Amino acid sequence: MPSSRREEPLASAGDPALAAWLGRLQDASFSRAGAVRKAYPPERRMTGPQLAGYLARRMYAVASTTRPDGRPHAAPTLFSIYAEAFWLPTLGTAARLGNVRAHPWLALSILEGEHDTHAAVLTEGPAEVLATVPADVLSITERRNRGGSLDWATNWLRMTPQRLLSFAELAWQGASPSS
Repeated sequence: MPSSRREEPLASAGDPALAAWLGRLQDASFSRAGAVRKAYPPERRMTGPQLAGYLARRMYAVASTTRPDGRPHAAPTLFSIYAEAFWLPTLGTAARLGNVRAHPWLALSILEGEHDTHAAVLTEGPAEVLATVPADVLSITERRNRGGSLDWATNWLRMTPQRLLSFAELAWQGASPSS
């Protein structure tokens, strides 16, 4: 999906620009989806505002990459959203750095709940390794990390999503019409 990448933060659940971007990204993703439409029926997708609230509330995701030899690799990670991208602080020794350098693609799975109260957001896109990030990314991520220092983050991954899919069971707490 072509991006009109914004330079302002997109990180607040109440940010209408964040909700609109996530909604457009999801709509475009489902318009290109094949069989996934049956697994993710329209009535179970989160709305743009629900997506924004869910992603603002969830601090961690499982990041999936491909090792240089082709084997999969998955690990939990802190994430933030800024300028229509997902940003992941990373240790300089993390396997995912070499993985992204070898195969510049990343998938994130953000899940919560069980059975009739579960919800999920799956997103993927091209990724790159960065040594520095905009000050806003660092500030947003520190707030999301409960004020904890990110001195350990010697590298960052920036994933620009090309696909985003969501699913929320009917009893999921964010599924109310007022969300």
